[in-house]
Amino acid sequence: MEKKQFDKASFREKLENSGEFPMLYMFKFIVPKGKESEVASLFPRNEVKTKASSTGKYVSSTIQAMMDNPDDIISIYEQAAEIEGLIAL
Repeated sequence: MEKKQFDKASFREKLENSGEFPMLYMFKFIVPKGKESEVASLFPRNEVKTKASSTGKYVSSTIQAMMDNPDDIISIYEQAAEIEGLIAL
């Protein structure tokens, strides 16, 4: 399956129009079980709330982090994209 192309400019524009920075931003990811620590490593100073799927195959992670600007948010998503099997919500 081909990876969906990420439109960075469009996403940056949406972030800029969503409010003033710094802002509290919520990240949500789903990863295969065993990969949740890779998501947590992206947020060393934030609480990462996790919940296992009903089958136990996947783990959802929710993180609220204070972000200084749109580029910081985009950077997190680019780093997260390197995690095998990750789905960003």
